[in-house]
Amino acid sequence: MKVLLLVSTFNSLTQAIYTNLKDRGYQVDVTFAINPTQMLEEIEAVNPQIILCPFLKSYLPNEIYDNYPTFIFHPAPIGDRGAYSLDYAILNEVQKWGGVWLRANELYDGGDIYASKNFKMRKSYKASIYRQEMLRVAVGTLDELFKNIEDKNSIPQILNPIQEPFTQKMRAIDWQNDSTELILKKVNLSDSHPGVLDEILGIKCYLFGAWIEDKFRGEPKEILAKRDGAICLGTVDGAVWISHLKEVNRFKLPATYVLKEKIKGIKEQRLELLFDKSYNTFYETSVEFRDNVAYLCFNFHNGAMSTAQCIRLKYAVEYLKTQCEVLVLVGGMDFFSNGIHLNILEDSQKQGEDGWANINAMNDLVKSILFADEVITVASFARNAGAGGVFMGLACDFVVAREGVVLNPHYKSLGLTGSEYHTYTLPKRVGEAKAKELLDACLPISVESAKTMGMVDEVYAHDEYYEKLHAFASLKFDDDIIWDKQDFLEENEAYIEAHKEREITVMYDEFWKEDALFHKLRMEFVWKVCVTKTPERFKQYNN
Repeated sequence: MKVLLLVSTFNSLTQAIYTNLKDRGYQVDVTFAINPTQMLEEIEAVNPQIILCPFLKSYLPNEIYDNYPTFIFHPAPIGDRGAYSLDYAILNEVQKWGGVWLRANELYDGGDIYASKNFKMRKSYKASIYRQEMLRVAVGTLDELFKNIEDKNSIPQILNPIQEPFTQKMRAIDWQNDSTELILKKVNLSDSHPGVLDEILGIKCYLFGAWIEDKFRGEPKEILAKRDGAICLGTVDGAVWISHLKEVNRFKLPATYVLKEKIKGIKEQRLELLFDKSYNTFYETSVEFRDNVAYLCFNFHNGAMSTAQCIRLKYAVEYLKTQCEVLVLVGGMDFFSNGIHLNILEDSQKQGEDGWANINAMNDLVKSILFADEVITVASFARNAGAGGVFMGLACDFVVAREGVVLNPHYKSLGLTGSEYHTYTLPKRVGEAKAKELLDACLPISVESAKTMGMVDEVYAHDEYYEKLHAFASLKFDDDIIWDKQDFLEENEAYIEAHKEREITVMYDEFWKEDALFHKLRMEFVWKVCVTKTPERFKQYNN
């Protein structure tokens, strides 16, 4: 079947649908919904049998859905209509939510429904619900969707009134009256878009990343502490951490990067390197021990890893190598890792220098994993990973993944050749030819596909993933394996290091030259510059 994905952006849900369809053997093209003329021209060039819209923010011209069977995924249960469905669901603390595939027509979210599924609502922020539960609904109902399309089986949408826009006035925090829980809810239902508009120390900005704080207390909106880029603000009944801010007409950054000199007198309230989670507060790195296994969690916002975060994580790895027999890299709540921190580099006054520091810190972290000869290391791809984050995982002895996870094992779409020892670890698993193919294609792959080519050792079902992961990890330690690993690393250290040195030599100009393509592509990515056409790599009909 020839399927076209018509989307506003190639986000995590779109990538999950894309890789699932590719694994089914379908020809899958992607068209960005930029303007009616461009959409119609590209659709005609593909001439698809079916159009799916997993993430669409634009109205479609009737020439599209009149001439091609077109189905839109709406992140809400039957009868809920409008662009702010999840915002209202979090506000109203609904216990059950869902998603539907409906046929596009002239009515806003009003077409007949061809597939649907509900789920138990989790208390979290909007983007997390979207990336996890909502994504599984969209992918998990594809069989039902295709069968009902074939059988011409559908039910009418319940044409309830369209939800009113969720305005900034509704999101606004009343610091003199709102409880900590209400502040948390307002930030959560606005994260990752559009954020809560506020003013901190005279700077108008949007708030993201809220965490409850148990110990610090102060006046409402008083800045009580800072930690690893986040700030702690007093509330009427406690305190709340805000990890990221976005100045109006700029881009998202750790809160302390936005406030800069204004918070010089605020004390950095550090935690131990690996927090034990014994009370509510903001933290990024933590560990859980079970049997002979240590599970290292690193919950970095959107999977981006700054120089400082790479250094802290390297220290954590070095310490845990002395505390366990098997070390599992878990990653974060919504991403395993996506490599270096592009937003911080874009904000820097010394972009070349800071970029160079970031990639070298990332390499030092990967080296500590690759040469961890006292323990067995396991990467847990329970969440999506991209660029250097994929290759950090491949530095482990074993790689385990959760079904449905998407990997982006490439750098070129951002003008980088990449490092993280990938020229050693990727060919070691998939061979030179496949490694080059993956790096050049700049396309996502499913972990199921990654397993068939040798990138991933095991893929486990969603519901039983963590028990299966532990069963796998806990049995991997063996003295003979450790001795063999030590001998291999001692004999091949120079060979492995040579790969990294070649990588970093090529990357030098990519960071330090002012006219390097990386600077242009990074700027466009960070500032979310609207594309004027669909990138060629998504047009399979041209290949």
